[in-house]
Amino acid sequence: MRWRKGRQSQNIEDRRGQRSGIGAPRGIKLGGGMGILLLLVVIFLGGDPIQLLGMLGGGGAAPSPNQQTRTPSSIPASDENARFVSAVLGFTEDTWSELFQRAGLTYERPKLVLYNGSTPTACGFGSAASGPFYCPGDLKVYIDLDFFSELHRLGASGDFAQAYVISHEVAHHVQNLLGTMNKVDGVRRNSSKADANALSVRLELQADCYAGVWAHHAQKEFDILERGDIEEGLDAASAVGDDRLQRMSGRGVHPESFTHGTSQQRADWFRNGLKKGSVEACNTFG
Repeated sequence: MRWRKGRQSQNIEDRRGQRSGIGAPRGIKLGGGMGILLLLVVIFLGGDPIQLLGMLGGGGAAPSPNQQTRTPSSIPASDENARFVSAVLGFTEDTWSELFQRAGLTYERPKLVLYNGSTPTACGFGSAASGPFYCPGDLKVYIDLDFFSELHRLGASGDFAQAYVISHEVAHHVQNLLGTMNKVDGVRRNSSKADANALSVRLELQADCYAGVWAHHAQKEFDILERGDIEEGLDAASAVGDDRLQRMSGRGVHPESFTHGTSQQRADWFRNGLKKGSVEACNTFG
């Protein structure tokens, strides 16, 4: 992926190396297999990783006043991972700003928080064990960069596989701005567990499709893709399918507990967005 040609987004909060604040416990690191094990258990039980945040600390916590977040300009040139994330976020900002403008809307750019282990969010205490996530309460994407090593162990490697992860979480921000997330949450509250899970799957698959839409337009505008990048993105989408993760947990596959979709579904919807480049082509609720 030709990410170095992109600008560095200024909407980065770098909380790495900081204490979690407010006396909260450190989150489980993804290294050593414990984080992915917890994530697999959550998914197997039909849970949403975002719900894990409230279990790992209090709800609605804000960063400690004593915390100082580093700005993108202070990220050293040697910190390739952070600069990569900043560049990909910049690509998403430019692409979604243009698409929203075409639709007569204004795109509010999200913040992306880099952290280690755990960090306070408006959705509760965020933990690396839940993987990358988006919090609609503060309009921020949260990523512990150790997840990229875990993604590699799941069978998805390469910079565009990582860009897919970032663009998927940004796609949840797009859903939030468009009102889709709020509508789905409203229906889920009055639904059975199975129906609520099915709605979560549709929401996640739409985010996969939106990630493909972003890649379509970013390639058209900035020529970011190199040979093999599309395959990396598809591998990443497949790697985090509910069926595959449940098999890895050793407990069998239970479709009624799916919250993100199968590997095939996730790859298909990402491919659909990439091919058509249209938000309208991402109606997973139809």
